[in-house]
Amino acid sequence: MAATAAETRVFLEVRRQLQSALLILGEPKEGGMPLDISIMPSSLQVKTPENCTEIQLPAEVRLVPSSCRGLQFVAGDGLHLRLQAQAELGTKLISMFNQRLQAQECCTFYCQSCGEVIIKDRKLLRVLPLPSENWGALIGEWCCHPDPFANKPLHPQEEDCFIGDSFFLVNLRTSLWQPRPELSPVEMCCVSSDNHCKLEPKANTKVICKRCKVVLGETVSSETTKFYMTEIIIQSSERSFPIMPRSQFVQSVIAQCLVQLSSARSTFRFTIQGQDNKVYILLWLLNSDSLLIESLRNSKYIKAFPLLEDTLKAHSGSAWSAVKVLYQPCIKSRNEKLLSSWESDISVHPLTLPSATCLELLLILLKSNANLPLSLRHMNSFQVAFLKM
Repeated sequence: MAATAAETRVFLEVRRQLQSALLILGEPKEGGMPLDISIMPSSLQVKTPENCTEIQLPAEVRLVPSSCRGLQFVAGDGLHLRLQAQAELGTKLISMFNQRLQAQECCTFYCQSCGEVIIKDRKLLRVLPLPSENWGALIGEWCCHPDPFANKPLHPQEEDCFIGDSFFLVNLRTSLWQPRPELSPVEMCCVSSDNHCKLEPKANTKVICKRCKVVLGETVSSETTKFYMTEIIIQSSERSFPIMPRSQFVQSVIAQCLVQLSSARSTFRFTIQGQDNKVYILLWLLNSDSLLIESLRNSKYIKAFPLLEDTLKAHSGSAWSAVKVLYQPCIKSRNEKLLSSWESDISVHPLTLPSATCLELLLILLKSNANLPLSLRHMNSFQVAFLKM
């Protein structure tokens, strides 16, 4: 196979369930030099008159060169072709919370952003998933007698941890670290039957890290606190705090949330909203079996935003399990009509995160989209991105 290219880029997406791969090679430009490409089961070889570069694929990935089909040149991208592939990648996911391993263990809760200890040496006897958010409305269909759970919120006991869609509920009554909610500006509150009003301070329920001032969660009651999965790392007390790039952590946690919810509830469309219920992003999960192999050029997005610094460590041949999503931003009143239709659709599931994390996620999606080949960046009216697991 031959083409002309001024510089070479490799993009390979392997679909593990379909056992197929999309390979895009080179970024041809006018006046470029000849480019010869050889595809082997475990490597790609790119030859130019000046040099020869061989890109080794991860050991878990095997291509079938004889199955190449659909070869075409796409302006601005390069050579596109499809072929059969095999990939079995045992990805070590960033654990949101492993119920079987963590129960009965002493755990320490850390702020993911700075490593501050939030809860130290907490022994958890029960780690239980919470029911769906609308479970109360369905009680009438389950029980033939009055609702036994009426006015009984599900609050964890001292050695419990309840797991929601994107958060943990824990009891902080005996913890040495106790969050101190800030006070919001005073507001008008009705006081008695005489219809008089007076100014009373209303507590702000946000829980903030003492060291880095990041929003970790919110207080639910005097003893129960909600921590967001994107802000907290839970480790066995025998282990030290795991240092990892913020971008990598947020991507992995969100990707796992999407995969678990789509599997448990057959839900594939999500609204990403802040604690104030303001929607920042519309997300549509396309597939969760992608394996990405790419050689990235330096990007202005990486240089401009420290959040994306982990991408600088990426090297040719590195493989990532990823979920493929469609997205639309909703900031600054964008996509209001589409947002309205999604909010009125019961099949769309809301995910609540701190507002700053919603913006971080949007930046990650924009960066992922900008690094895709031009022909893959859009699908209908949506933008395309990958969240690495």
